Amino acid sequence: MERFFLLVLSCLGVSRVSADSLSPPVNVTIKAVKANSAVVTWDIPEGDPVIGFAITQQKKDVRMLRFIQEVNTTTRSCALWDLEEETDYIVHVQSISMSGTSPLSEPLRFRTPKEAETQASKSKDEVTMEEVGQTTQLRAGELIIIVVVLIMWAGVIALFCRQYDIIKDNEPNNNKDKAKNSSECSTPEHPTGGLLRIPQQQQQ
Repeated sequence: MERFFLLVLSCLGVSRVSADSLSPPVNVTIKAVKANSAVVTWDIPEGDPVIGFAITQQKKDVRMLRFIQEVNTTTRSCALWDLEEETDYIVHVQSISMSGTSPLSEPLRFRTPKEAETQASKSKDEVTMEEVGQTTQLRAGELIIIVVVLIMWAGVIALFCRQYDIIKDNEPNNNKDKAKNSSECSTPEHPTGGLLRIPQQQQQ
């Protein structure tokens, strides 16, 4: 991969050989705009024999140009660096083929923010991610607590059912023992129970 960077200070612009059969890039957009950098992306019309790209970067109302060229690549994006904060820029993209370069794309205009705004946006994103992580941890902890409580309740219910079955199984035996004891206590001939009868003396 060969990469060439050229800073051109000229009032006449940049002259290059143009390939008539090559269409200019489309869907040129700017992303990740920061105070000192940005990323430009584009698409290539289907069927064009493209082997590289060329980007012209210019400040608004300033004749100075920055020319970035890269060949032997199929990439569809390029980072712009050393930008100035709160500055308007104009960007053009061209495709490169073996026979030359395409016409310029439609101009893309964007403005860089203040450094403070970039830092504030970054801090806000970090706080948001932190809050998301904390919320996820809280939800996981709540779920664990709920599962533990359900398991404990299931154990208590199982223990209660077991004790209830044991009590129910012993109830007929207890009833039989009670009935037997009651019968024995009500028998007059029982040596240890019943009423003591004192025999009456015969009258002389």
